Amino acid sequence: MKSITEATNLKGKRVLVRVDWSVPTQDGKVMNDYQIRKSLPTIEFLQKAGAKITLISHAERDADSLLPISGCAKGFLPTLTFIEPSDLVLLENLRQNKGEKENSRAFAKELANMGDIFVNEAFPVSHRKHASVVGVPALLPSFAGLQLALEVETLSKAFYPKRPFLFILGGAKFDTKLPLLKKFVHIADDIFVGGALAHNFFRELGKDIGESLVSEGDFGLKELLNTGKIILPDDTIVEDKKIMDAGPITLENLKLRIQNSNLVLWNGPLGSYERGYKVATLELAKLIAEFGKESIIGGGDTLAAVNELNLFDKFTFVSTGGGAMLEFLAMGTLPGIEALK
Repeated sequence: MKSITEATNLKGKRVLVRVDWSVPTQDGKVMNDYQIRKSLPTIEFLQKAGAKITLISHAERDADSLLPISGCAKGFLPTLTFIEPSDLVLLENLRQNKGEKENSRAFAKELANMGDIFVNEAFPVSHRKHASVVGVPALLPSFAGLQLALEVETLSKAFYPKRPFLFILGGAKFDTKLPLLKKFVHIADDIFVGGALAHNFFRELGKDIGESLVSEGDFGLKELLNTGKIILPDDTIVEDKKIMDAGPITLENLKLRIQNSNLVLWNGPLGSYERGYKVATLELAKLIAEFGKESIIGGGDTLAAVNELNLFDKFTFVSTGGGAMLEFLAMGTLPGIEALK
């Protein structure tokens, strides 16, 4: 995988840049511009090199327009146009064309015809086998953007970590996160499991979880528990017979573990974040920001918490990826990365 810094003679070249600007909006206003800001160094590098840049992205919802996003991005990139041809243009939402998700070769060719070279600066979507992620690189000389290269370099630290190494994994969707648990139980010194993921472990231990959310299936949890590395919440917030969040004793004990760790890796909320159970997740963000010696964090709700607290600069590294971060940690690569090789 070559970085865009290794490309030569970019002056006048048409560069097709896949960004991920699928940021949350409300009433036409961008609520979190972190992913936009993290793509700026690559765009500015190409501008200084004299390249003509076409930016392509998808939106949060397949039918949505990127017009509100372009308005936000224009605050950082004054010469940016939306759809109208220029030396720096953002095209409409890729997923309005069904060929994007289908990885249509015809759609990939249509995109590739707009550039002389391709740059992937969309780590958060690089686990998707979509036309703009894996189709276009097969048709053009291709490079990694600065942020994508940084994501790979930094997240790879978790494979050979500083010790003690504490991995904090929250959220739901147990089946998608199980490979991560099975891998890192051999790497991390301790793994704290929070959010709905913990409910399956509680059930395995014979604890009453009421009507709490669980994932059905045989996940081999006994083997994971027998390693002695799995740590579960010490207390929980329960409402209507459902576990909704981690409690204060859990956070106090996590504080001690964070203080004693030389690397903390965190992905996923400790409670039902989207339903307003944010207290434990916000408190965890503060603890890692204050006491973490080296911290790598990521995930949609994790970023939302950090954005709410305005703590982005308090962590060693904040990944732009959620699912992509998890898959990279589990597999050591992604389809979008392999397509650049």
